[in-house]
Amino acid sequence: MATSRDTEEADVPKGRVLIIAGSDSGGGAGIQADIKTVTMLGGYAATAITALTIQNTLGVSGVVATPSKAVRAQMHAVLKDIGADVLKTGMLGDKLLVETLAEAFEDLARDVPRVVDPVMVATSGDVLLPREAVDAVRRLMVPGATLVTPNAPEAEVLTGKAVDGLNGQRRAAEKLLDMGALAALVKGAHVPGDVIVDVLATQQGEHFFDGPRINTKATHGTGCTLASGIAAGIARGLSLTDAVALSRAYLFEAISRATELGQGNGPVDHGWPVRDPEAFATLFAKWRPATK
Repeated sequence: MATSRDTEEADVPKGRVLIIAGSDSGGGAGIQADIKTVTMLGGYAATAITALTIQNTLGVSGVVATPSKAVRAQMHAVLKDIGADVLKTGMLGDKLLVETLAEAFEDLARDVPRVVDPVMVATSGDVLLPREAVDAVRRLMVPGATLVTPNAPEAEVLTGKAVDGLNGQRRAAEKLLDMGALAALVKGAHVPGDVIVDVLATQQGEHFFDGPRINTKATHGTGCTLASGIAAGIARGLSLTDAVALSRAYLFEAISRATELGQGNGPVDHGWPVRDPEAFATLFAKWRPATK
């Protein structure tokens, strides 16, 4: 079925991102972080909720999964009306949902680019993806993905490669390409050091993005934020490397400007562009989306 309205401008990027992920009652990660990020970066966020998580900055105390048929129905409702320029996945919950989504991608959005954030463990350390679902992610989510964005522990689980430094990140990224991903961004925040390096591997080569490590507890939702920012950039017409650069710059400021909320790992400041529009305009101008 068509995923965008049949208009004479149907080939122009509009920034529509359909986010398929779990809800975070604390507001710092998951769907809440995704919507804030896509909106701040000029896109339009629609959602298919995969689960309700009961959590705050101290951890996850409960998860209520959405029936897989209901997740597919949410996707269908959005795609047949609003359409999507990019799909972004986050917390998927279980094997059945992964299998259902793989079928939905094929049936409803075969040609829509996908940014896959293989959410397995929360910042608090709580496990969000059962072991039996990991293999389904390897088989069904990674192949054909426009971009896969694992952190170091997730990359180790997906690829079986040790990720304890830059070379490990590179090996894992290469393995993800071998598994069928079109590109892989293996993040370095879990790798020790004062400088964080993210490794982007594509069919055309490698790109390295680095920046200083910020000494803060405001790190809840950073993975969701980065992946959603990249999805928004791609949806608005940026190249993959520019979308990564823009999202990283936005996230760096969001971490730097965060105030302490809660008693544990607090959220980043997603709304900083509203309070400092001049700084955001300067940043955004560096990676202005292409026009047709």
